[in-house]
Amino acid sequence: MFDFAKKVISARIDEVHLFSVGQAGFIIRSASGKLLGIDLYLSDCVERVEGNSGFKRLLPKILSVDELEFDAIICTHPHLDHFDIDSVPELLANGNTKLYCSTDCSKLVKQTYMEKYNPQITYVKPSDHYKTEDFNISFVNCDHGQGAPDAVGVVVEVNGRTIYEAGDTCLRLDRVSEIPQPLDVLIAPINGMYGNMDYKDCATLAEALKPKITIPCHYGMFASHGGDLKGFYEIMVQKDFPMLLMTQGDRYTL
Repeated sequence: MFDFAKKVISARIDEVHLFSVGQAGFIIRSASGKLLGIDLYLSDCVERVEGNSGFKRLLPKILSVDELEFDAIICTHPHLDHFDIDSVPELLANGNTKLYCSTDCSKLVKQTYMEKYNPQITYVKPSDHYKTEDFNISFVNCDHGQGAPDAVGVVVEVNGRTIYEAGDTCLRLDRVSEIPQPLDVLIAPINGMYGNMDYKDCATLAEALKPKITIPCHYGMFASHGGDLKGFYEIMVQKDFPMLLMTQGDRYTL
């Protein structure tokens, strides 16, 4: 599908690569070729479950579940564009891929009959730390409101690089001290809906954390989700903050 999987597999060894899958989905490939997926939305399950055209998938699918074998995947909370109920069970079916998910994902695990994969599933909360293959993974607080009270953000350290995926969250400058610095990459939402940061909030977070690069996410997939990419671009240019706008399938080499 668009040869995206081949692009991931053939990326140069000895470098860390970050790939955008759309919405809040990203793949990190380590310098030795290990794969970590974060909040991968690969199906159409949101519209099917919600029964609402506002959740129709507007971005193409660029990856099938059988095209890549991940060493680990992360689901930061149980909203279906982050815990894809059509894809996560299949991604774990190989018996090798590990799943790290927030504690409130347990209902979806039961709903999708994934309890048989229990040895591969770890429920996480803020302040938890795990080492898997080349990835040191730390889970941190985020604030996604009462709809997902146990949601987490994630900090991934790999081959001397540090990537912070804020998860679905409002702006919480009081928690900036919890995030390790310096950061190579900050990934944060700009949609400004459902309790998430908008583009101004994302720029404010970038100003506080001073990452080498800020990558906006959580826009373009659903009509109901919003997201002012033009506003984000303009404010980042105005403040002279480094940013990267990624389309689906784009690669960023750290």
